[in-house]
Amino acid sequence: MNLENEFGERKWDEFGGISPLIALFKSYHPLNPEIEKIINEQTFPVRFDKNKHIASPLKRNRYIYLILQGSVHGYIKMGTEKVTTWIAIEHELAGTIRNLWTEEASEEYIESIDPVLAIAIPHAMSRQLYQQFPIANYVGRKMTEIYFKSASERAFISRLPTAKKRYERYLITYSYLVDRVPLKYIASFLNMRLETLSRIRATIAKETEKMLSER
Repeated sequence: MNLENEFGERKWDEFGGISPLIALFKSYHPLNPEIEKIINEQTFPVRFDKNKHIASPLKRNRYIYLILQGSVHGYIKMGTEKVTTWIAIEHELAGTIRNLWTEEASEEYIESIDPVLAIAIPHAMSRQLYQQFPIANYVGRKMTEIYFKSASERAFISRLPTAKKRYERYLITYSYLVDRVPLKYIASFLNMRLETLSRIRATIAKETEKMLSER
């Protein structure tokens, strides 16, 4: 699928006249008018229906996405099974990690969990900003720090020895996702069956209820 700007020349009308990416960048560093002009011209809003591929190995990855509404998950295929490797929701960036900001092939998929409204950010624009503006390199470094912190946490969770420990850690780091996305994606991310996750959740609920009753 070729992404097209369905909003036309008035693409930013419902966003106050400017790309929402500008506000994200400004949260890290003030921008000059030239950077803002490039962002406004080259980024664009895009919508995806539920359970649609945003990226896949079948096409070149040319964008990273700022999610404004909805949620997505990244996954790889193990036979016929989809193995979720990360989940992103509103105000987060989503892109295939193995070829971030490049056009190389990747085994990763990105799929919408529910209907998504996002801002498409061309890799070519990111490279242009990095080459021309030191400010963009600073912003990119700060955003990369957040990504690596998240990647480190995902790696830490995956190495915990039991399903219960992985879920307990997940509750510490990603509690905001527990009631936000279907449990099947969380179970896949934590490398366990949905039935196992349901049993763990029931056990933790009983333990919490008992602890509260003993106070």
